[in-house]
Amino acid sequence: MHDGVTDPTRIATAEERALVLAARGGDLDAYAELVRRHQRAAVQSARAMGAGDWAEDAAQEAFVSAWHALDRFVEDRRFRPWLLAIVVNEVRNRRRQWRRRDAIVQRVAHRLGPQEPAASQEVAEQSERRRRLVEALSRLPEKQRLAVTFRYLLDLTEEETASALGWPRGSVKSRLSRALARLHADPAVRALLGGEDA
Repeated sequence: MHDGVTDPTRIATAEERALVLAARGGDLDAYAELVRRHQRAAVQSARAMGAGDWAEDAAQEAFVSAWHALDRFVEDRRFRPWLLAIVVNEVRNRRRQWRRRDAIVQRVAHRLGPQEPAASQEVAEQSERRRRLVEALSRLPEKQRLAVTFRYLLDLTEEETASALGWPRGSVKSRLSRALARLHADPAVRALLGGEDA
């Protein structure tokens, strides 16, 4: 609530609310539709939290946990922020284990060498831009990186970002501000973000 007015960005659509209620009643098709709609965001959240190659597993575990916790979900709220909070907790609980596994996978992959055919020039350039942006984000302190990822890459509102990460909204605002200032201070990153004066 803001000054007695409900924030519409926090309210579920009638369609999503119907899906949640049906899923809560045991409708697996309704839950499958919720999974389909939010799968990509769940995997991206897990990656942002450091799950690496295990991001898809983390997302699946979060969906299983969410299924079991549907009776605690407030159905007139948006499903995505609630789900992403579960993803965050899942990754936090298992991050150490993933880091060990990821290190092993990376060492094996390095020894095997490239497994895919060479990409076209355009795909290679997009891949390089993405790599540089991910590298720039990785240089941010963890909380600033998470704030940027959840707010802009996962397209959550500030309030939803705060809810998903378990932070006060003011912390999200200040971490976003500091993160964006750091990113824009680097001319190469500013060019990646659309500031072509670099």
